[in-house]
Amino acid sequence: MRIAITGRPGVGKTTLVERVLASVSLDAGGMLTKEVRKCGHRIGFAVIDVATGARGTLAGLHEPSGPRVGRYTVNVSDLERVGIGAIREALSHRELIVIDEVAPMEAASPAFFPAVEEALRSAKHLLVVTHAHFDHPLVHEIRRRFELYRVKMGNRDALVEPIASALAAGSNEDPE
Repeated sequence: MRIAITGRPGVGKTTLVERVLASVSLDAGGMLTKEVRKCGHRIGFAVIDVATGARGTLAGLHEPSGPRVGRYTVNVSDLERVGIGAIREALSHRELIVIDEVAPMEAASPAFFPAVEEALRSAKHLLVVTHAHFDHPLVHEIRRRFELYRVKMGNRDALVEPIASALAAGSNEDPE
């Protein structure tokens, strides 16, 4: 089963993924990205290994160096160590690979797209989040080939059950 989730920033794509993961019995690995807030203001994003909980900084307002995406500086080292490392570990040892998300910040690492492409070539179940407005051939391929769910603030909670059910049904079959 291959599922893509897309939506605008801030609609709860990562929250949806977390709720889906809590609802399925698949052994999942891969990466999540979460906002980091301080005093109610977003100051950056963390990258988290789904299987181990290991965390790194994906991007921040005060990172000392790295490529800039909007207001944020991307920490390519942590993205590669935690995020890409988690994708590669999931390729070897997990039933479900989570990639949250394929977006401009992640694209700052030259190793990110090859890791995603490797996951796409695998026979593993995939749950991939894409940025709604990221114009990249790989994102277009994911949206075209996967079962696509568009998340909005009004439908996020209602999507948990259908996505979890699709993954559960897909786990009873051989992966593609």
